[in-house]
Parts: sequence; structure tokens; C-alpha cells
Amino acid sequence: MSKPLDRFFYGNSGATAAKKQSAGHGATGRTARTPKPDGEDVLWSAPGDSTAGSSRTRTNPGRGRGPGHERARSSAPRSPRTPRPAKPARPAAPRPWRRLPVASSVKRLRAMLIAVAVVFSLAAGRAVQVQAIDADAVAAEAAEQITVAHVLPAFRGQITDRNGEVLAYTEDTVTVVADPEMIRTNGKFDDPMNARDTEVAATAAQQIADLLVSYAGGSAADYLGRLTKPGSKYSVVARNVSAAAYGELISAMNEAGLIGIHRESAPTRRYPNGTVASNVVGFVNAEGVGSGGLELALDKTLKGIDGEEAYETSPNGKIPLGTSVLTPARNGQDYQLTLDLGLQWEVEQVLADRVRKAEANSGVVVVMNVKTGEILALANFPSYDPNDYGSYNTKDLGNRAITDVYTPGSVQKTLTFAAMLDAGIVRPDDIVKVPGKVRSGDNWVADAWAHGELTYYARGVLAKSSNVGTILLARQMKKADLQRYLTSFGLGSKTGVGLPGESAGILPGPDMPDYSRDGLAFGGSAVAVTAVQEAAAVAAVTNGGVYHQPRIIAASTDTEGAAKEFPTAEPRRVISEEASKEVVSLMEAMVVNNSSGVFPVDGYRTGAKTGTSQKLDPKTGRTTGLVTSTIGVGPVEDPQLLVYVVVDNPRRGASGQSVAGPAYQDIMQLALARYGVAPSTSKPPKLPVGP
Repeated sequence: MSKPLDRFFYGNSGATAAKKQSAGHGATGRTARTPKPDGEDVLWSAPGDSTAGSSRTRTNPGRGRGPGHERARSSAPRSPRTPRPAKPARPAAPRPWRRLPVASSVKRLRAMLIAVAVVFSLAAGRAVQVQAIDADAVAAEAAEQITVAHVLPAFRGQITDRNGEVLAYTEDTVTVVADPEMIRTNGKFDDPMNARDTEVAATAAQQIADLLVSYAGGSAADYLGRLTKPGSKYSVVARNVSAAAYGELISAMNEAGLIGIHRESAPTRRYPNGTVASNVVGFVNAEGVGSGGLELALDKTLKGIDGEEAYETSPNGKIPLGTSVLTPARNGQDYQLTLDLGLQWEVEQVLADRVRKAEANSGVVVVMNVKTGEILALANFPSYDPNDYGSYNTKDLGNRAITDVYTPGSVQKTLTFAAMLDAGIVRPDDIVKVPGKVRSGDNWVADAWAHGELTYYARGVLAKSSNVGTILLARQMKKADLQRYLTSFGLGSKTGVGLPGESAGILPGPDMPDYSRDGLAFGGSAVAVTAVQEAAAVAAVTNGGVYHQPRIIAASTDTEGAAKEFPTAEPRRVISEEASKEVVSLMEAMVVNNSSGVFPVDGYRTGAKTGTSQKLDPKTGRTTGLVTSTIGVGPVEDPQLLVYVVVDNPRRGASGQSVAGPAYQDIMQLALARYGVAPSTSKPPKLPVGP
């Protein structure tokens, strides 16, 4: 097989090899020609390379002859030869052209075959490693490189009022995302674009921007920069776009033959009633985390558990038959509140009007069902819109009714009399001598009006709101007993209403100094409360003597639709039913014996009590303003509802009667009528305040 190859690559080299073989074996009767040196190739013959006649030999005469041939010539003596005349030299014929041998063809083939074998061996070895030894790891790595995962946000649970009116819900919105490179190349990326691709891509960004204006609002200029972002494959184009609008956008793009837009699920929290009940409901921040009100308090169960979608993708999108894993999201629980949205709105309007007219800093209102402790309205002013909470003062984002503490003023006397009546220390008709002032510690305490010694019934002390008379009566009771009663009414501890940031208030211990007991009795010092805390305490002593934990969450509904009543503490009796009726009677006496006209409620017998206290700067001890309030229940025959109005630091008006009284009257009238409470069938008795 090598000879044809030899002839092909080296011309006559095959014949030369045959001659070498003959010379090596010593051919008989013929002179062996000197072989061409191995590996040497002569391209042409020089003049000195040949001699005349048949005795011409090649250069290097000593090479190319076998040893046997030399020995045969030397063994026989030469006979003398007659010299011949010399012939003229003939010019040497030019030798034919020959290829230079680079290497042996066999060696080249062997080297090539070895190289090929090595390459295939490496490839085979790698294939074995990939497909057998590391098959799982390689497959996992490859799958990971083409697999994308998206979070499927859970929908936050709804918050509704007692009648099912929605206070907070989650809207199915999306974030619209563009792939500028896909838009620029009409989906070809690094592949060559044909004429059609170039034509579409030239106007695609502008067309998409125009469509976005139609379905997401804004102007085309808002979107063009994001749609043409150089070298980018991900650009957020629009946020909080409704899923329905996005669906219409994609349909329009498909009709126009446009690509490069996709979506990411991003549900948006909505508050359809704006400021109404916002301090109760709260808000979620930009990251979707509850940051105020019930949104914060119930965040763990409201937010649910996010799901995930993982699938294999290519530059042109999701691979239809590729691996796809879907872990569904679990939506959050729904909550129903005790609030009445309609009443809440009305109460907020009345409160806002009162705070503005009084030129006050702020105000709160609590409307409560005294039979159950349910809060029907809990208003704050100033308030805020949770849909745009960042535009409001941070002081208005909380709930002052459970976070701010203050000295309750004369409203506290209602609780002091409840304790004394239940303990048997005082009876409503007991006669009390009331001097113009009384010494308490290093200071003197007087009433809001100047007077000499007065004579009141115990009923009159409360009806006229005498600080001096209340102190004198309370001194008949042991300090530890008074403190125990007030503790049972809920003072000095959180109510557990379920709202974040609730304060426990301040209540001195049973071993308090005498002057603290005096201040505690008439609400002038030593005690600090929240509006919800004080409302719950007065509700307890006016509804038959049973304390109900104030509640604002009625029930919850899980993802399977199972409703469950929200747990609350068991009701507890704090005073007797008889003492409770006497407290209500004393409060009605205040309404009957007041000539301002701000307390009576048309068609109903009601009982009320006002409060006015000073605000003190804790650093300087100086007065910085007033806290004015009015609390009341109705109807007195069988109390159903309680209304408590607190106005902070009024600049027009200086008493609970003049500042908070009108708001109390309006709200009580609205609430009794709204809930269809039967009007009173009798007129209030004219109970005397003194002998």
C-alpha cells in the first residue's frame, strides 16, 4: 500500500528503493549503482557531478556499494588495459524536478491517527463523565442556568366593618417590565435581523409607549427612555397597573405585532374610604409590610404566605414543554371589625368640626356598646389617608385614643364615686359640707369656681363636679381599697383592644401618699389614662357593674372560609348592679341640673360627666394647656351606648362643657337613632343636689 503513495509523493523513489534492495544482495554480472543518499534530493545536476562515457559515476563514490561487492573486486588481480583516446565531454543532461520529502507518509498517518484517537478519547471521557459519573450534577447545573423563578405574592386579607363594608383590600395589580433589547431587535437579539425585523423594530418603542399611555396613563415621554434603555434586558416601565388594564395592553400589542413587554405580580393595598377609620385600620409601607394600626398589629396573619413559580426559559420566553413547578400562594386571613363605617364617618365629621372651632391641637372620640365592650366608632382628628400616608405628618399616623395618656379631670370622679358607693362609704343623699378649698400635701385644692362653704348631697358633689367635696369623701376610704377598685376598672394596665402602641397609663400603688390619693380621687393628678381605657372603665360602672374588655376585632376568616370569633377576656363584675344604677343616677343629675343645654338628647334620658385638666410640661412642671372632655351613656333606664369626646389644648373654650359637650350631644343623638334604641318613656326625675 505504500508504493503508490511513495510514487505519488516522491516520484521514482519506489524504483530507487528497489535498486537499493538489489545492491544489498549483490546482483551477478552487473555493477551495482551507487544509491542516492537516504533523505537527500538533488534538484538539478551541476557540471562537476558527472564524467564522460559509461564509466560515469555519481558524487560520493565511496557510498552506496555493498561490502560484498568491494570484496569481490579486490580478490582478483587487474589485467593491464590500453588507454583509450579521450572523447570530448558531453554536457550533462538536467535532472528532473522532484518533491522534497517532508516526512514519511506512514509516520504522518500514524501521528494523525494518534491525534484523532487522543481527541476522541478525551471527548469520550468527558461524555462518560457528563452522562454517567456527574450526570445528575451537570443536569442540575444546566437546568439551573435556564430556570427562572418568580415570587407569587399572596393577597393580603380584607378588613371590613361590622356590616361587611370594605375598609381595606388588595387589588390585583402588576408591575409592567420591558426588555429593551428584545424591542430593539424584534426578538432576534444576536441573530441577524431581516428586513421585516428592522422595519418593526424601528417604530416598536414609540408604538409601545403610545399603548402604555392608553392603558397605564402618563405620557409617551415617561416610557420611551425605559423602553430604549441601552444594553438592558430588564427595565421597569410602570407600577400598580391593574391586571385588567395589563391584559388589554397585551392584547393590543399582539394585534400590532409588538413584543418585549411582560409583567410581575405586585398586588396593591387599597383603602376605599380614605381617611375614614384610617387610624384604626392603619397602612402598609412601600414594601407591603403593615406599618400602622391593625395592618401592623395583624400583619403576620393578614399578609399570607407567598408562592413561587419556577420554569425553564429561553431568549424567546417560557419553554412550553419545559419543566415548570408552581407553589400556590396562600392568601392572608380576612378580619371583620366592630366598627360601623357609617357611624364612623359621621363621628369624624363632628369631631373635625369641633376641633377646628375650638382651635385645638387634636381630638378623639370613642363610641362603645356598654353591653359588650364593642367599639362602634373610634375617631381621630387630624387624620390621614392611608393611600398616601407619606404626605401627612407622622404625628397623625398613630391612634391617640390608645397611645396618648392624659389626666382625665373630673370624668375620674365617676369611677371614684362608683368605688365609694359599692364599698358602702357613701350614699347619694349623704350631706357633705364643702369648704372653698382643702389642703393636700404642700398645696391647696379648690373648685373651678370660687365659693365659701357649701352644703351638698353626695349626688350634688358629682353633679356640680366639686373637687373639694370629692377629696373629702374619698378620704373616708382606705387608699389600698380605692386603688384596688380602680385597678379592677382597668386603670394602670393595657386594655388589650388589639391596636398597636397601646399605653398602660399611670396608676399609683396602694401605698401612695395622701396627696396622691387626693389627686387620684378627683382626676387632677397622680393618674393618667388613655381614652379607650377611661371609656371602658366608665362603661363597666354604668352597664350593671360588669367590665367588658374593649374590642375592635369581631372575627377572622381563614383561607378556607371558616369564620372564627376573635377571642376576648371573660367579662368580670367590678361593682354591684345596685351601685351601678346609683352611678347612672348621679350622672343624670348632672345633665338635669346643668343649664348650658349641651347635654340633653332629644327623646332620651341620658347621664353625663365633664372633665377639664391641665397639661404639664414634665421638664419644667409648667402648664402648657388644657385637656377637655365629656363622657355619657344613654338611655339611663338601660344604658346601651357610651360616647366619650376628648379635645386636646383648645384655644377657644376652657372647659369640657363648652368644648367637648356639643360634640358629645350630637354624636349621642346620632348613635341612639342609628341603632334604633327605643326612646325613653318617662321624664328624668328632678333629683336635688343639696338640702
